[in-house]
Amino acid sequence: MNMSVWRDVESLNNYVYSSAHVQVMRRRREWFERMDKAFLVLWWVPAGHRPSITEAIERLELLRSAGPTAQAFTFRQSFPPPDADEAKSWVTFGDECPAN
Repeated sequence: MNMSVWRDVESLNNYVYSSAHVQVMRRRREWFERMDKAFLVLWWVPAGHRPSITEAIERLELLRSAGPTAQAFTFRQSFPPPDADEAKSWVTFGDECPAN
């Protein structure tokens, strides 16, 4: 399991898809088996909160059972933070992955 906390989805997306991380992920098939179900989940945490492994597992199970929701989502279908300005657009990412 790997967990990290980011300021926002856009910052995480920039790291994952626009940094040296892409070079590593291009070789992921050498180290990882293909997963048949969701293995990555995103969710908003309050400032200062440190999510636990138990919380991460609960969120992943929620994503697997209910699909993307404001409580558990993916890069492909993300949701704005709970305190977001409703009028402001939020980031959504498509299927493109430069690590392929």
